[in-house]
Amino acid sequence: MKLFPYGHATHPQWRMAAGLALAQVRAQMALHAYASAPTLALLYITDHYADQSQDILDHLSAELPEITDWAGTVGIGIASNNVEYFDQPALTLMLCELPPDQYRVFSGVAPLALGFESHTALIHADGNTPELGELINEMAARTASGYLFGGLSSSRTKALQFSVGGNGNIKGQGAASGVFSGGLSGVAFGDRVNLVSRVTQGCLPVSKVHQVTVASNNVVTSLDGEPALDVMLRDLNVSLEQPEQALMVVRATLVGLMHSPDHAGGAGDAVAVNRTGNFGSDVIVRHIVGLDPARRGVAVSDHLEVGMQLAFCQRNAQAAKADLTRVCAEIREELEPQELPVEAVTAMVASDAEFAPHPARGIAGAVYVSCSGRGGPHFGGPSAELQIVRRALGDVPLVGFFAGGEIARNHLYGYTGVLTVFTGD
Repeated sequence: MKLFPYGHATHPQWRMAAGLALAQVRAQMALHAYASAPTLALLYITDHYADQSQDILDHLSAELPEITDWAGTVGIGIASNNVEYFDQPALTLMLCELPPDQYRVFSGVAPLALGFESHTALIHADGNTPELGELINEMAARTASGYLFGGLSSSRTKALQFSVGGNGNIKGQGAASGVFSGGLSGVAFGDRVNLVSRVTQGCLPVSKVHQVTVASNNVVTSLDGEPALDVMLRDLNVSLEQPEQALMVVRATLVGLMHSPDHAGGAGDAVAVNRTGNFGSDVIVRHIVGLDPARRGVAVSDHLEVGMQLAFCQRNAQAAKADLTRVCAEIREELEPQELPVEAVTAMVASDAEFAPHPARGIAGAVYVSCSGRGGPHFGGPSAELQIVRRALGDVPLVGFFAGGEIARNHLYGYTGVLTVFTGD
């Protein structure tokens, strides 16, 4: 599989940004190492361009008539290789060359056909969609692997998605414009589209893992058989007798929940913590939304059930850096051949040895969906998060966006990154 052409640009005028991105894409398509006949485009724009989304899609579709399928969404920030664009007008696109019988674009207007056997799926969703969790679960159940990757649109204006299948001619698409709001859209992939995906967390546990012993809806009133509020205050080493200090610490605290129904571990297990010291991918981080002194309870922004595991945690930049480096290294180690052909090694070491894109690496392109609360500021500087990805993974084609929630498997995460790479045959 050849490298996927991609481009990105920022400019106050969307036509200028589109022109710059198209110039990059066309230059790459003229190179032997890059795909020359792509049919699927992934398009991400910042919310500065949301009002012009239809014009952008129409323009790019006209400029790239060979592209019959489009998918994407809007973000407060967007990502590309080694760069992120926050709070500025920008767009990025990647052109994917995949077997035409191995992917299908879908949306609420053009649902996924029952005859297509999905193995995995890239998902873009509107966070205001009713029963979103159930829809994500249903979509995951329709894939053979049960694996979804993607995220929720994030925007200060319009939350929208791009979805065009078969150049607007697939059954159900009709005269739809290709720009949608609400629901789910994305791309389902067949089993011959090889993907490797990892979830990276950004929070560090500050307590042991507790077991939820009494809960009602989103309020836990007992952890390990003790009043939940008392357990939290003890873990955080604060007291309600000093309310200002306690409130400051609680506001900086989140909870990590393990939803695995078949996990039988007892209180205090460390199974949710990986070797970098922060949470593994089975843990979903949620906000503390209130305290209930009368019932000695703690309210969180998710439904709670007896038997769940819960740990208090805080966002931590060093843990986030370490875990992002870890998942990139795991992907690279899984794909890097033990022995490269001599000509491949020569090409890779001739200049910029560590980062030069090369098909021998086995990566055709990558999609990175990160939390809108992460990005450069959390990692220490502009584009710092994407620079970590480049240093660890290499200089590969990459696009993505900063989401209002991240999707991996059938879970909706927060404060995470989901990195997925398309690999060779």
